[in-house]
Amino acid sequence: MADDLNRNRDLTSQGVDDSAEGKARHVKGHIKDAVGGLTGDSRLQAEGKLDQATGKLQDKLGKVERKLDR
Repeated sequence: MADDLNRNRDLTSQGVDDSAEGKARHVKGHIKDAVGGLTGDSRLQAEGKLDQATGKLQDKLGKVERKLDR
C-alpha cells in the first residue's frame, strides 16, 4: 500500500510539473509568434505556433495525470 501512495504522489507531482512546463512553453510560443510576426520572420513565427501547440498538449497531459491520481 505504501508503494501505491508513493506512486500516486509521483503521478501528481509529474502532472503538476507537466502542466507548469506546458504553460511556460505556451507563453514562450506566444512571444515567439508575436516577435516573428512583427519582424517578418516566418520561421520564428512557425516555431512559436509549434511551441504553443506543444505547450497545450503538455498541460493537458499534466491535467490527465492529476485526474488519474484521484
